[in-house]
Amino acid sequence: MTQEKINRRRLLQAAVGGTVAVSAATLAGSTPALAGSPAHGPVHGPAKGRLLPKNKLGIQLFSIRDKVSQLGFRAVFEELSRIGFREVEFAGYTQSTSILGRQITVPEIRQLLDDNGLVGAGSHVGLGNFTNPSQREIEFENAQILGLSYVGTANAPTGDNTVAGYKAAAEVFNEIGAAAARRRLKFYQHNHAGEFAFATDQPRVRLYDVFLKNTDPRLVYLEMDIYWAYVGAYRYPGFDPARYVLANKGRYPLFHIKDGDTNPENANGYDIVEFGAGDLPFADFLRKVNQSGKPYKPIWEQDTAPSTLPNPPGSFGAAERSFQAMANLRG
Repeated sequence: MTQEKINRRRLLQAAVGGTVAVSAATLAGSTPALAGSPAHGPVHGPAKGRLLPKNKLGIQLFSIRDKVSQLGFRAVFEELSRIGFREVEFAGYTQSTSILGRQITVPEIRQLLDDNGLVGAGSHVGLGNFTNPSQREIEFENAQILGLSYVGTANAPTGDNTVAGYKAAAEVFNEIGAAAARRRLKFYQHNHAGEFAFATDQPRVRLYDVFLKNTDPRLVYLEMDIYWAYVGAYRYPGFDPARYVLANKGRYPLFHIKDGDTNPENANGYDIVEFGAGDLPFADFLRKVNQSGKPYKPIWEQDTAPSTLPNPPGSFGAAERSFQAMANLRG
């Protein structure tokens, strides 16, 4: 074993030290983390009463952005594979230059995915990169190198919260989606709460409805962030998040599995917490969504994971505890 590998292993062990003990205390009675790497293959639905398929669980790397920056993709992918994650959604392609003495390349990231039995689920890219035709071709090229089928943005369609503004944004998304389709990619938008607000010029019209109606379902896909959808329902009442999925079958190939805990003092109605530590109605939501019969990628995200205590292990600990809670969720 080279000195570089020894140092990297020691660094990773220092970063995740105590994770199992913390997980055991938090998940009393749950199944311990997998030490091995389960076989990866296509899964058409949860098995044995599980609401989420254990061997298809993914992670949005924004959740562990501190570890990506500090340790780099190699150490991060090794740890994610050990935990049991099988799919990765990107939030950028950079790490500390001190790790390699330079910036890592996208082909090198792809090799690290393959080395650790991981698959790219998608990637969040700034909307501005897609509205610039030359830059979006670079983003599409990166996606293809990484073996992604989906590439998208977590930006709102537009900051113009009028019906006309959202209709115009829908046309832009259709154009981007068509360009992605020419590269055999699928373009998606990830929601926050604001998309569920009502139009400023037509207060009975929900902006999300305008976006759905005016985007081509063959070109523009949706990634529902379940936490933010429930925040939207709290702040702008009148809809059930699961009903959007059931009414638009095939348009939601990805979900952010993000939990929230009720807090009336928070303007959003909920605090973001580790999966399983909150009270969002995930069992009810997933039972409904699974009835659609459409496959989807369940991707864990916790915006606040890097500040999770104890730290270390911080975000790695949150990732492992959340993975186990998702894997153990039963209908």
